[in-house]
Amino acid sequence: MTIRAELEALEVEQLAPYAARSCSSKGRLSQEPEDPIRPAFHRDRDRIVHSKAFRRLKHKTQVFFAPSGDHYRTRLTHTLEVSQIARTVAKVLRLNQDLTEAIALGHDLGHTPFGHAGEKVLNELMPGGFNHYKQSLRIVEVLERNHQGLNLTWEVRDGIAKHSKGKDGAPVGVEASLRASTLEGQVARVADMIAYVNHDIDDAVRAGVLDPLALPRQSLEELGYTSSDRIGQLVSDVVTQTLASEPEVELRMSNSVLDALLKLREFLFEAVYENDTATDEFKKASGILGGLWDQLRKEPGQFLDRRTIDVEGLDTATCDFIAGMTDRYAVDSYERFFIPRPWVSLGRQRFHT
Repeated sequence: MTIRAELEALEVEQLAPYAARSCSSKGRLSQEPEDPIRPAFHRDRDRIVHSKAFRRLKHKTQVFFAPSGDHYRTRLTHTLEVSQIARTVAKVLRLNQDLTEAIALGHDLGHTPFGHAGEKVLNELMPGGFNHYKQSLRIVEVLERNHQGLNLTWEVRDGIAKHSKGKDGAPVGVEASLRASTLEGQVARVADMIAYVNHDIDDAVRAGVLDPLALPRQSLEELGYTSSDRIGQLVSDVVTQTLASEPEVELRMSNSVLDALLKLREFLFEAVYENDTATDEFKKASGILGGLWDQLRKEPGQFLDRRTIDVEGLDTATCDFIAGMTDRYAVDSYERFFIPRPWVSLGRQRFHT
């Protein structure tokens, strides 16, 4: 028996009856030999962590563009916080932690530079629109590994595709077509909202954009007055409510806690995500990414992937390139294209009279 088979046997023995098991996965887009050591979901987690798209997250905006302080979240630190929260919930519910973590680590791989402002810009530029969760799926299925994709299991891809809630979607209690087929995928969806609502409050207060006294009092009384208290209360509520109901079906939250969380998110959209500062940042992002969109299409052979152009068209190739940019690469590229530079000597030149 291989080490992988021994670990798979432990999953069958130790995980809850409603947990996903590596040995029962629906499989990958392309068949491949099993790893002798790692079960399928563990292998997926490793592939995501070692991907180029994952490394780029460290230089992509979470909320505030190019923050000068070292303590502001980036898209990478957000992803790690989501993973930690999701793994905690999965452990208590005796779910598959490898699957949960793989989904959490891969859920934002398709995010644009400049956070949601960049996503809004690409949604306007790209015919047919743009969604970061669809781009995350495209990255793991197509773009990574020089257009071979990561060949992840169906369960991980399903969780990535259904993690997003948008402005109005709920983290739990949604219709079956909108929620992940596995409880592990549902955990990642909930953990994403728990993480961003709380750490975006922290960053907004640190940036001076938000007065903590303005936070909705009802939500604070229900969830807590610190980020740590709120995360603890939310995690505890998800776990206790799920175990008390039908955990084999879907995750649960109490009405009062869910309402408090949704009110916090609604407040953040009004006070942070869509305030005057955010509108100004959107205009800047629009100028940069719009300029890059036009410029890249003038010389597609120099910058864009020829295979994508030939098969899927110039729009998709341009979208892939821009969505994959980090904030600083987008700014540097814009400066190279549009900002005049001082003349410099690339080598000594002598002029003789």
